Amino acid sequence: MALNIEEKKAVVAEVTEVAKSAYSAVAAEYHGLTVLDMTVLRVAARKDNVYLRVIRNTLAKLAVEATNFACMQEGMTGPLVFGFSTKDPSAVARVMSSFAKENDAFKIKMVSLGCKLLPAIDIEKLAKLPTKDQAIATLISTIKAPIEKFICTLAVPISKVVYTLAAVSDVKEEA
Repeated sequence: MALNIEEKKAVVAEVTEVAKSAYSAVAAEYHGLTVLDMTVLRVAARKDNVYLRVIRNTLAKLAVEATNFACMQEGMTGPLVFGFSTKDPSAVARVMSSFAKENDAFKIKMVSLGCKLLPAIDIEKLAKLPTKDQAIATLISTIKAPIEKFICTLAVPISKVVYTLAAVSDVKEEA
């Protein structure tokens, strides 16, 4: 079913708004997938707060024109599904790469992080990036480790003195 001009403008505006607030984007060719397969992908995307949209390439080019993902315009050929990650930069990469592993017909074509277009192979690197919560936890544990070691180092001589005094007390009680 063809869209009229007003519907096309609405689609472009919607995708533009999402693209402006997104951290990363992935475009993949979906030719050969069933409706059930696409539904599984959409459910996984919704679960991870990933915006997923099948849109005509001419409309997609207009939508990303004034965003950080304008670098993707040249590669927009063929039937593509676009995914944008607005909460976590690696979420869209995790969803689409895991789906691509399960479905041979699903081929990752473009990966963009910020203003940079990455090779499609780099989707695995992007998918392995930690989430914000994981990165904060790692940072806190890295900061906390030297302090804990310092406290343990300070406690060792005191505990040795206590053990020595306890041993001397035990010897005096026996004698």
